[in-house]
Amino acid sequence: MSAQGASHQRYVRNVVIAVAAAVLLFWTVFPFFWILLTSLKGPGDMLSVPPKFVFTPTFDNYAALVIGEQRGQYSSTRPDFPLFFLNSIIISVGAVALSIVAGIPAAYALARFDFPMKNGLAFVLMSFRFVPFIAFVIPLYLLYQRLGLYNTHAGLIFAYQLITLPFTIWMLRSFFQEIPLEIQEAAKIDGCSWFGVLTKVILPLSMPGISVTVILGFIFCWNAFNYPLMLAGRQTFPVTVGAIQFISYEQVLWGQMAAATIVAALPQLVLSLMVQKYIVRGLTMGAVK
Repeated sequence: MSAQGASHQRYVRNVVIAVAAAVLLFWTVFPFFWILLTSLKGPGDMLSVPPKFVFTPTFDNYAALVIGEQRGQYSSTRPDFPLFFLNSIIISVGAVALSIVAGIPAAYALARFDFPMKNGLAFVLMSFRFVPFIAFVIPLYLLYQRLGLYNTHAGLIFAYQLITLPFTIWMLRSFFQEIPLEIQEAAKIDGCSWFGVLTKVILPLSMPGISVTVILGFIFCWNAFNYPLMLAGRQTFPVTVGAIQFISYEQVLWGQMAAATIVAALPQLVLSLMVQKYIVRGLTMGAVK
């Protein structure tokens, strides 16, 4: 094949890759773009046929999340969205913190110690991620009713461990295994106990992996829907469940629901951008290769 033919093939391949990337980007971004447009529309523009891409934007839908009323044709439900947002922060941060505290020693033990049925135990922990939530939610509902944990932040934090703890243990186990064993042995020679090795050697070297685990765990908790739907009440609803409160038997407040979706997505976006370098470093340590 001539050099000109090879160059033409590379050009065609690059064009095909660029077109495929553009189609994939459009497929991924357009739903978020449409939600953003919907959140900036008034009632008349929102329900127009055909849909309007050029309109006069308004922030009434965002104001309605706080003040509970929309200037114009209709009003919203009670302005509980700030409470739902605060609940999401409390529950997500608490669940991730608990899973990190419990997951670090468990992951270190599975990565560095030898004991009977170690691999079997690791698989059992991971299997909690495979089981449908309905297998847990009914026993949890009955148990929470007896223990007084229903409709509480603590109850949801404990329930979210079924989401975050297995993931945390498996991720951190992989990151800990990437650290050379010789570093641990050198620390033991210097007189460190296993706890000293963990806190002074393993954890500092694993900070990128811990950071990416925390971020992904936070996103899982923030986006959780099934557990709070069954185990929470109006006082403890997170934003995922709170957003459907804009659906009533009279009407669907599409604009306010879209505004709530945009606001609910902001913490994940901002947090990911703030620790982007740690995410890149963590994902290249070998845990998700």
